[in-house]
Amino acid sequence: MTVTGDWIDRLAEAKGTLARSSTAERVANVLRGHIMEGAMAPGARLSEEAIGAALGVSRNTLRESFRLLGHERLLVHEFHRGVFVARPGVEDVIDLYRVRRALELSALRGAERAPVEAVERVGAAVREGEEALRRSDWWGVGTANMHFHQAIAGLGGSPRIDEIMRQLLAELRLVFHVMAAPRDFHAPYLEHNRAIYELLRDGAPDAAADRLAEYLDVAERQLVDAFGRLDGSSAPGGEPE
Repeated sequence: MTVTGDWIDRLAEAKGTLARSSTAERVANVLRGHIMEGAMAPGARLSEEAIGAALGVSRNTLRESFRLLGHERLLVHEFHRGVFVARPGVEDVIDLYRVRRALELSALRGAERAPVEAVERVGAAVREGEEALRRSDWWGVGTANMHFHQAIAGLGGSPRIDEIMRQLLAELRLVFHVMAAPRDFHAPYLEHNRAIYELLRDGAPDAAADRLAEYLDVAERQLVDAFGRLDGSSAPGGEPE
């Protein structure tokens, strides 16, 4: 499948954000952002011509950005076929959630030192999700959820953690495409997000971390089961159900 149509039109809007001396890293940031928003499906073939024209960048710059995103496991290059959006598997789900626990739970448990503005970014992401729910914008709910978890990681005030989390959440958004019913998957987590935020706001970061730990366990299981239904097993090496 080739990326065309509305996604390319939306990508063209980012052209103005790229300076004349734009780098491959800036282009990679734009493409990563579109992946995190759910605009690029796993397995989609990327057209160098369409994307290069939309962003107004050279083929060499674009190929370098593809290489950078390949290192982040977001794109794959297939010899004589082109560049494709990666297709994560169940092993990726398990590893992603392992990293999420390390980053997000640690950020929450240390959040008594977080500035008020950082806590408010968590609340803003909660409200963003609730507004998307009112519009029945299920992919918007999913994007708000990405912003919520980015804000959770941001409580630690570490630019390095922020960067790791952006890469991780983009890969996670590719994982979420396995869920055939995004409403049923994303909507129930809005209540959890609000509860976590309110515990954090009210000075109970450890309780917020405990609530998030339970949440991550449930979400991981849902995703592992969804991949299991695709390949006939509920976990790596598991027996068919």
